[in-house]
Amino acid sequence: MSYTALYRKFRPKGFDEVKGQDQVVTVLKNQIKHDKIGHAYMFSGTRGTGKTSVAKIFAKAVNCENTVDGSPCGVCDTCKKIGEGRTLDVIEIDAATNNGVDNMREVIEEVKYSPTDTKYKVYIIDEVHMLSSGAFNALLKTLEEPPEYAIFILATTEPHKVLPTIKSRCQKYDFRRISVETISERLKELMDKEGNTYEEEALKFIARKGDGSMRDSLSLLDQCLSFSFDETLTYDKVLEVLGSVDTDLFNKLYIAIVRGDVPTCMDVAEEISMSGLDIGQFALDFTWYFRNLLLLRVSKSAAGRIEISSDKLAELKEVAKIGEENDLYRYIRIFSKLSADIKYSTSKRAELEIALIKLCRPEMEEDRESLIARINKLETIIENGDFTALKKVELPSEAEEVVENEPEEAAKALPDDIKKIAASFGSISNAKEVVQPLKTVLNNARPYYQESGNLLVLAVNEPFDKEWLDKEENLELIKKLIAEKLHVSVEIKCKFEKEAKQVGDVRMTGFDKVAPGLLTYED
Repeated sequence: MSYTALYRKFRPKGFDEVKGQDQVVTVLKNQIKHDKIGHAYMFSGTRGTGKTSVAKIFAKAVNCENTVDGSPCGVCDTCKKIGEGRTLDVIEIDAATNNGVDNMREVIEEVKYSPTDTKYKVYIIDEVHMLSSGAFNALLKTLEEPPEYAIFILATTEPHKVLPTIKSRCQKYDFRRISVETISERLKELMDKEGNTYEEEALKFIARKGDGSMRDSLSLLDQCLSFSFDETLTYDKVLEVLGSVDTDLFNKLYIAIVRGDVPTCMDVAEEISMSGLDIGQFALDFTWYFRNLLLLRVSKSAAGRIEISSDKLAELKEVAKIGEENDLYRYIRIFSKLSADIKYSTSKRAELEIALIKLCRPEMEEDRESLIARINKLETIIENGDFTALKKVELPSEAEEVVENEPEEAAKALPDDIKKIAASFGSISNAKEVVQPLKTVLNNARPYYQESGNLLVLAVNEPFDKEWLDKEENLELIKKLIAEKLHVSVEIKCKFEKEAKQVGDVRMTGFDKVAPGLLTYED
């Protein structure tokens, strides 16, 4: 037997199974209970919110021999015939393909005949906005004065395209987008029925990607289950299947943007492009990420509106403390425009890279938010006394060569405890106890040492990095991790790199030849 998609297998069969449309369901059930049934209805709302499903349930309910609290019983002969599609009295019409005048004339002719084995003849016209003007006009008279046994249900995702004369003859019901919480609860229910194991975070992510549509969410779940089969459905698997990005990458990219680190942003753009991720979807997801950061900054109760795990939420709260609120407005504006433009672009990667550069360089724009960002940047530079940042000068390649090739004898003279720290510094900076943004800051720091003593100097170039490494709680955490992992005690101090050089501290060699976070000591 062929496989049945989840959205078809679990299509609601009664009003009690309809999720997220309580206001519509309550009114329709009351009409049936009190025999106040109308002759024409219009169900409008975004795709996958239950319009057609509710129309079919209503068709069963008005014809059911033994209704239960306004809902169809589901066991009488009439309910079974309608549910199995074995009756000619419930007619479904797809207006997308049957949208001409002749199609509507056929309907008008059929309406004249009484139902054969039910009380009401129900016409469900899906995507009714696709009807031509002639078809609408042909339907108009019948819709105004239908036979007493005829009920019309018009379903549409674009009610503004339906003629006002048609709307005025219908009872109108708006189907709302279904909340992420309601969708995720339904997904859990279905997964339990199917006997599948899962991570709740994975289902919440699928629910959010469904964008208020139960049908879309079930289709995405089907897609993810096909990838893992009998295995547990994990958050990481869902990200891989749906081509989405984990919040860790968003955190890294956001911190780079706040620091004005264009090279790191370009690296991330290349990673996204080379991994085959949909850049348009990434733009939407990153806009949503900015929205979450902004909510955390402006509202104490915002955590309840963000659908991520408690661990990720705690990390996001720390990241939300970074940067300025006005900058987030600017980021959202730029990426919202990117999401719109990228649909029609022939070079999506270039569009993404330009948008990221704009985020890092507010001087490229002249709107209010960008001007405020430029002022904030200047104030930070002045407060930290790092006036060299006002004019960045690139070292010539020869000078870089000198820095890279410091004498090996100096490295061999390191005390044993500092050597151990140098050899395992990657395990320190990437330890699970280190959360963002401290993790990124440590990966950007360069270890320096002194000829004698027990001092490890972490040198940085950015005021943002120094601010984080100057915090006592962060320094204590690093000391604690070093003590636990390497069984040594060391004092730590943070300096700007130019200050470390002036004092005469010696930079450990070999660190620029490997990726950040994978630091090794070279003899």
